[in-house]
Amino acid sequence: MVTLSAPTVSDHVALAEIELCGELMIAASAAIGERLSADRIDEVLDVKVSTGRTTVPRQGDHRD
Repeated sequence: MVTLSAPTVSDHVALAEIELCGELMIAASAAIGERLSADRIDEVLDVKVSTGRTTVPRQGDHRD
């Protein structure tokens, strides 16, 4: 028997992680060569580097 419950914060975090993994897999499958470069991974994950410190935007910030 499956019990359904209201979504929790961890559900949103898990979904965001799954989405990011999917984006990395798509980029990796389209890449030329064996590996994605660190710069390409940062680009896919939308990581910003400013003043020597890496910042990652909130998952919802880049959605339409």
